Amino acid sequence: MKEYKFKIHGNEYEVSINSVEDNIADVTVNGTQYEVEIEGKASKVSKITKPTPSTSSAATTAEVISTAKAAAKKSAGTAVKSPLPGVIVDLKVREGDQVKAGQHLLVLEAMKMENNIDADRDGIIVELKVNKGDSVLEGDTLLTIG
Repeated sequence: MKEYKFKIHGNEYEVSINSVEDNIADVTVNGTQYEVEIEGKASKVSKITKPTPSTSSAATTAEVISTAKAAAKKSAGTAVKSPLPGVIVDLKVREGDQVKAGQHLLVLEAMKMENNIDADRDGIIVELKVNKGDSVLEGDTLLTIG
């Protein structure tokens, strides 16, 4: 379980990401449990338990849920990291694409050689952290496979 503390518009929130299975994250915001469906850029939120009375506005609650979804999205996969410093010369995938183990994800030019960066497992591209032309260092996260 990952725990976060957010301060939004002066209001403090305690957010716990209880679990992430496939594209469903179970999160708790100030004691209220939510089930968050992660679908690329569009998301759906449904409450599991009744919310407790709160002094926060509906807009603030929506922002907390959105922030919790972003945190869940980031923890919902395996990071593919750069093995060498270099420059991204080609992206073979986009967010939301289904990939298979061994599939080429992107091309990294390092030491005047082009290196294919391949998927180490089956999954879906949850987040692309780089663009064509970006310079990266060894160990930088290139993308996340969920």
